Amino acid sequence: MDTQRFFELATQSFEVFGVLAMVLGFVFAFFLAGRAWRRTSDGGQAFKALRESLGGAILLGLELLVAADIVKTVTSTPSLTDAAVLGVIVLIRTVLSLSIQIEIEGVAPWKKALVSGPQVLARAASTPPPSESDSGR
Repeated sequence: MDTQRFFELATQSFEVFGVLAMVLGFVFAFFLAGRAWRRTSDGGQAFKALRESLGGAILLGLELLVAADIVKTVTSTPSLTDAAVLGVIVLIRTVLSLSIQIEIEGVAPWKKALVSGPQVLARAASTPPPSESDSGR
């Protein structure tokens, strides 16, 4: 098998896995939402489970599709047009990924430490230090 054929197969594999991740993630997300609804009888909890799991599946699929585009562009005959197209595709998918991540988590990734940091510090401050009897002495 020559290297060009290998990279074509690698690109196609990434594309197939990206689409499969989204399709199977879609089905699995509805399964999880139905299970959450059955357990809690809370539509809000079921919707949250659906949104989080579906968003995660879309993010995984987008990452695999970006990998396919990168392999395709790097292994093809170099041209400025191909590089520009790859840049636009990666930019669009990155913006989509960030917006989905913000939708799922409710906070921008760069602000996550500001939101969760005080909670972590408060938990650490309220936990008593281990005594000498806890250390096995």
